[in-house]
Amino acid sequence: MKKIKITPGILALLLVMLFACNEDFLDRPAQGNLDATTLANQDGVEANLISAYSLLDGWGNYGNWGGAASNWIFGSVASDDAYKGSEPGDQQPAADVELYQWATAGALDYLNSKWEVNYDGVNRANATIGLMREVEGIPEEDQTRIEGEALFLRAHYHFEIWKMWGNIPYYTEEDEDFRKTNVGTDALPLILADLDAAINLLPESQAAVGRVNKWIAKAVKGRVQIYAEDYGGALTTLRDVVNNGPYELEENFHFAFDVAHNNGPETVLAYQASVNDGNPNGENGNRNDRLNFPHSGSPFGCCGFHQPSQNLVNAFKVDADGLPFLDGSWDDTDLTPDDPVDPRLDWTVGRDGVPFLDWGLHEPGWIRDRPYSGPYSAKKNIYEQASGASSSVGWATYQLHSLNLHLLRFADVMLLLAEAEIMAGDIENARLLINQIRARAAAAAQGPDGGPVVVPIDDSSITWATYNVGEYPAAGWDAQRAMEALKMERRLELATEGHRFYDLRRWGDLKEVLNTYIAKEQDRRAYLSAAFAVEDRHSLYPLPTVQIELSKVEGENRLIQNPGW
Repeated sequence: MKKIKITPGILALLLVMLFACNEDFLDRPAQGNLDATTLANQDGVEANLISAYSLLDGWGNYGNWGGAASNWIFGSVASDDAYKGSEPGDQQPAADVELYQWATAGALDYLNSKWEVNYDGVNRANATIGLMREVEGIPEEDQTRIEGEALFLRAHYHFEIWKMWGNIPYYTEEDEDFRKTNVGTDALPLILADLDAAINLLPESQAAVGRVNKWIAKAVKGRVQIYAEDYGGALTTLRDVVNNGPYELEENFHFAFDVAHNNGPETVLAYQASVNDGNPNGENGNRNDRLNFPHSGSPFGCCGFHQPSQNLVNAFKVDADGLPFLDGSWDDTDLTPDDPVDPRLDWTVGRDGVPFLDWGLHEPGWIRDRPYSGPYSAKKNIYEQASGASSSVGWATYQLHSLNLHLLRFADVMLLLAEAEIMAGDIENARLLINQIRARAAAAAQGPDGGPVVVPIDDSSITWATYNVGEYPAAGWDAQRAMEALKMERRLELATEGHRFYDLRRWGDLKEVLNTYIAKEQDRRAYLSAAFAVEDRHSLYPLPTVQIELSKVEGENRLIQNPGW
């Protein structure tokens, strides 16, 4: 099957649709009024649609690292999962986000990139719908599919924007004035309406790998329903996906992050990464995540960002039954070599003396500034050396690669269903779902240097750790323990994947967890003593000031800043 790939030729067609941050944008014609000689045919419509897909990684050949669809800055570094990393002063805006100083010029610039690229995705999806309706001769079946895909992408990009800012304007193909107010608009029902429409229009499967289908739209709908606290609706939607959909867990945890298993059974929605495809800078290869590799002493040469926190590493400790410590005691002391751990630790975190996939042992020299940012490296975004997945062009070629970027995977869907089950009172079904995730975690561990990458967790070659994963027993499994276990399982399974901040917020745990984290971690990382206290205002990011200025109509702002900013 053929992957969707974004070529320079296709991107060249899209300049007329670029959602740029300047005054000229406000005077552009309505979406869909495109060059008829260039785009007014089915190929042009399909090219517009592919251009909308191309922004799923958060990079549109403009902006900065803040646009990353992985949310490594706003979802991970802003949480207790990771430090900014690298060294003091490098990418200061990311440090401002980590320190909850979100009103600085640098932080607002990062936020503006996030705003721009996602509204650009909305714009491209709407332009596709508008253009399709102007073009004659497109078969009805293709029209239905194209509209379904575009509506899904419009919903996806709006949801990413909503997660950041909450109070946002919602744009459709009918809009001509792009200075809509964010006051009085509840975006979640509009997102869900678009997803419902997409579900009705999309086929159950698609020939081209990476294109969305009915099951993807259903899974994303279930996630949005969880965020909307519609647990009854989420229960119905997610049970359908889990029980009847085409997905299943990968055989072992590592395969979910292995190029050889791109688009495997666990993939629900993923950015289709591509390198050596004609793009002269390799920018289809997860460009906005390329800072997150070990630094110059490593085989990668740069850059040492998004380093896992000591708090996260300690969370992987397990008791004699192979279960995590749900009472918070796991962070009383730092992990030692004698502590048994969940094997997902060494699929998630690069640790000294532990094989780093097939790249050799992680060593102290791989860290850019250990006193500043700690001893650990991010690992889930790293491909195996034997895969040959790196780019041959572009800056820091080893950091550009063809490992797909998960935007939603089946383990996440299962845990969302487990959460809905708990909220509905069916804690036993939640236990079974969580235990399936844990049973898969027990299937394999990081293998030895020079040996197979994947081995059983009790393999005799493992000398650097004692791994143990147990399943939760029915005894003592009440509603409180079920929710505690669910929260911990989401952290362990989805660590550093950009979900943590948003999970803490929707659980109502943001202030308590992050202020406790700051108080403890500033003794480990001295720079965190400059962190602001997490307050109610931090539940939503501030709107970029440049966007508020651009929203003015006759001197009045249509975009209103979020409370506290």
